[in-house]
Amino acid sequence: MKIAAARVYLVRSGRFHPVLLELLTDDGTAGIGEAAIAYGHGGTAAAGMLKDLCEALVLGRDPFRIEELWSDLYDHSFWAKGGGPIVFAAISAIDQALHDIKGKALGVPAFELLGGRFRDEVRVYANGWCSGKATPDAFASAGMRPVGEGYDALKCYPLGVRDAAGSMRHVSRRTLDAAALDLAFEKVAALRRAVGPKVEIMLDMSGGVTTDESIRLCRRWEPLDILFVEEPVDPFDATAMRRVSEAVAMPVAAGERHYTRHGFRKLFDHQAVGIVQPDVGNTGGLLEAKKIAAMAEAYTMRVAPHNCGSSLLTAASLQLAAAIPNFMIQEIYPYFPEDPGYVQVLENPPERSVRQGRMAIPDGPGLGVRLDRTAVAPFLWAECLPAS
Repeated sequence: MKIAAARVYLVRSGRFHPVLLELLTDDGTAGIGEAAIAYGHGGTAAAGMLKDLCEALVLGRDPFRIEELWSDLYDHSFWAKGGGPIVFAAISAIDQALHDIKGKALGVPAFELLGGRFRDEVRVYANGWCSGKATPDAFASAGMRPVGEGYDALKCYPLGVRDAAGSMRHVSRRTLDAAALDLAFEKVAALRRAVGPKVEIMLDMSGGVTTDESIRLCRRWEPLDILFVEEPVDPFDATAMRRVSEAVAMPVAAGERHYTRHGFRKLFDHQAVGIVQPDVGNTGGLLEAKKIAAMAEAYTMRVAPHNCGSSLLTAASLQLAAAIPNFMIQEIYPYFPEDPGYVQVLENPPERSVRQGRMAIPDGPGLGVRLDRTAVAPFLWAECLPAS
């Protein structure tokens, strides 16, 4: 079996732009993966990186030799060494697609290729419910929706503000005035009062403020029984992250903007966090995320996989969640389909299986999901074929 062709899709789906890859083998098997640059900026760059890597290093290769191919992508793309999200998002999509192909060829789920599963379902938390909620009352009221639908864990952005388009905007220039910090505290306090003591709350600060302000604000939140605070300072600064961890009585989490085991090493070496959040769509793929989870286990850290993309990224994330012992909780965005212009890229999205805040692990071959080719066909960005 050889990889005979590749298709890259740059999807426009509501506010996001998922970057999808389909690898096709010479015997007709197809594998799919996602480069997790669906939000922010860089989707076109990730699509271009996928095209370049597939044409230069993937076409004609044996899809079963995943570790070897990953190493070649790392060694011979040149930019992967010390690289950032674009190159590693592309490598991640390739890795996922290879696991999908190999799982389908062997008739087993991808988690069997990672050592087998620890669990049949995972606990999930709802994200994406608080965008643009400007007052404490509106914030708390929005949180009651997912709780009413059975979720017992919520993540929110208390520092986020509404931009001109009505979406959430993170902190700029590392500074907020006293009124904005008071508002951030009151939003979370109102949410805690509304949802009660049994619903777990996670706070994402998106690396927006300085270390001293982060510590002051986190200490105000401590009595509200917060499950974890994510990226309380700039993710580049592991020393500052450790300062926050040592100064506040709540777990600190980070990882969505760290790439490969090499990038996570500074979090481990500094004991900067208690929870790591590798994203299988940008940290290097399933194999690399599994290695990061193993390193985290050696440092007695938990893993809460990051996930903000299409349903394909959710499916890949679940394969990882099934196969690691130190899994904590899985991120999902249940309300993406309500965005105007949303495109569901899968025929069988795993989000449909959520019941009472739990999601079943897809157990079909490979990633256990099927690409909706009709839905993604208008977004075909590049088709890669062997040079004639």
